[in-house]
Parts: sequence; C-alpha cells; structure tokens
Amino acid sequence: MTGEQAPEAAAGASGPCAWLGRRLLSALYDVPALITLFLGSTALLLAANRGMRLDADPSMAVLHRSLLGILWAGYYVTCWVRWGQTLGMKVWGIRLLRADGSPVRWSDALLRLASAPVAWVPLALGVLAATFEPGRHAWHDRWSRTRVVRVR
Repeated sequence: MTGEQAPEAAAGASGPCAWLGRRLLSALYDVPALITLFLGSTALLLAANRGMRLDADPSMAVLHRSLLGILWAGYYVTCWVRWGQTLGMKVWGIRLLRADGSPVRWSDALLRLASAPVAWVPLALGVLAATFEPGRHAWHDRWSRTRVVRVR
C-alpha cells in the first residue's frame, strides 16, 4: 500500500480518504488567501482609525483581533459549506464531506473548526493520527463526523 492509497474500508462512493501530506500542503496553500483577507481588513480599519496605530486604542485593538479571528473562521467554514473545499484543497484535489458522503453543513463545519486546535495543540498528535488511523481521520474529523477525500 502506498501513502496515497486509502484502505478499502475508508474508500466510499465519494473517493478515498486523502493522505496527510495533501491535507497539510492544502493548508499551506490557504495562507496567501488568509493573508490577503487580513491585510485588506487591516487596511480598512486603519483608514477608519484615520491612520492611527490600531494598538494605540485598546478597543480598536480588540476589534482588530476579533475581526481577524472572524475572517479566519469565516474563510474555512464558508468554503467548506459552499464548495466543500478551500482554495488550497481545490489545488490539491481534496474535498471535505460528511462521514456519509453528503456535503458539510454549517454545524459540521463549525464543530470541525472549533475542535481543530485541540488536535493541533498537543504536538499535532490529533492531526498525525490521520497517518496511523485506518480511516485516515484526524481527531477533529472524527469529532465532527467529517472526512477529507481525494477528488482527483
């Protein structure tokens, strides 16, 4: 079995589960899109703040950090629900589906996003679990009842 082939039990009508390398590379490809969103929103806040530093006013600093968090979450959740994939996932030919093969719902995407930090914090053990687990599920995949599959 090669690293790109999923176990037969994990392969469904929607395709085989994606290899961890594709998942990580797709996340890396999402970074420029996120940076663009962050820079654009920061520029708008700077303009609204008349060019003054955003950290000079505590309320503006809180607003800025909150906005960045909302944009980060909104990017992933919206992409997963509307298209089943982020820009990076599209490039690497992978898609997020529910465990039964149906499209991801808002509740699934929000639960997946909220549980992802737990999978990353302890030395990424929850993410690395996708390498050793027969169904190639990371912890946040299992908790949100989703799976990442290859589409090409």
